[in-house]
Amino acid sequence: MPNSEALPAAALPVSGPAVVAHAAGDLRIEDVPVPPPGSDEAVVEVAYGGICGSDLHYWLHGAAGESILKAPLVLGHEISGTVVRAAADGTGPATGTAVAVHPATPGPGTARYPEDRPNLSPGCTYLGSAARFPHTDGAFSRYVNLPARMLRALPEGIDLRTAALIEPASVAWHAVSRAGDVAGKTALVIGSGPIGALAVAVLKRAGAGRIVAVDMHARPLEIATATGADKVLAADDAEAIAAVEADVVIESSGNHHGLASAIKGAVRGGKVVMVGLLPSGPQPVLISLAITRELELLGSFRFNDEIDDVIAALADGSLHVDPVITHEYPVESALEAFGVARNSAESGKVLLSFGPAA
Repeated sequence: MPNSEALPAAALPVSGPAVVAHAAGDLRIEDVPVPPPGSDEAVVEVAYGGICGSDLHYWLHGAAGESILKAPLVLGHEISGTVVRAAADGTGPATGTAVAVHPATPGPGTARYPEDRPNLSPGCTYLGSAARFPHTDGAFSRYVNLPARMLRALPEGIDLRTAALIEPASVAWHAVSRAGDVAGKTALVIGSGPIGALAVAVLKRAGAGRIVAVDMHARPLEIATATGADKVLAADDAEAIAAVEADVVIESSGNHHGLASAIKGAVRGGKVVMVGLLPSGPQPVLISLAITRELELLGSFRFNDEIDDVIAALADGSLHVDPVITHEYPVESALEAFGVARNSAESGKVLLSFGPAA
């Protein structure tokens, strides 16, 4: 159900609390202005936002990979909310519609890429990203203007809290789809943080025959079990990981140790999908083993139209993701929320609630 009455033009919000990264270690909750929307923009009252690894990197390091903060940046791209004013040009969902958000804007560029994979377009921008300058502000704000094309109406049965997982679940869905048909196959997930746990849920829905999840900590493994893992293993149990002989491996740890485990845990002729983003620069990789086993190493970056598949699967109840959410904080407590999200041993997905303070 919508969480707000429609706002007449005269009552459009002029500002609202937002989570802004200024530099490494400098995260602030500020009142930011909401400019008049463009003709193709809807005004969205944000209900929930999920804290992503990139948000944490901007807070902790002032950069996410090679995307370096050069100016204050409103964070956030995993959001749900309600349209409080539809786009003036008549496109997109009507006022009062509950929505999820596809945060990407494919961009022009001269580099070649497959037309059906706009996530690879070199000029692509993303909400809450410092990849380009001026930066692309995100949506960790009570009110935000968003292009109507980004909005996906939520069917009945998907509440706004669960809908905050639609964006990361789409990342997981895209990763699993890169492996092809997984029905009846043995799958290994390295790294059981939010993306890994969501990959487990997607693999379960896709009919994987056996799913094994790996992590350094007990709490993420509990979450992976709740989303569908048949077995869990400690990350330092190299012998047990190698014995899995998985047809498909989803590497979501984002470090070279996890990638080594993924290669060792794959069956000869298997596929390793790399969705965890490793640091830039050279990385040690067991490439000789990948060669002699004829493994397929597949990159996976963000997603495209998989967001629509995720919404449909949540609506029909075939995708079970709720256990991934472990904590919720009001936006006024964002600093505490980020601290909890940083501790992967104790948290899964940490949500910010943007509703008015009680």
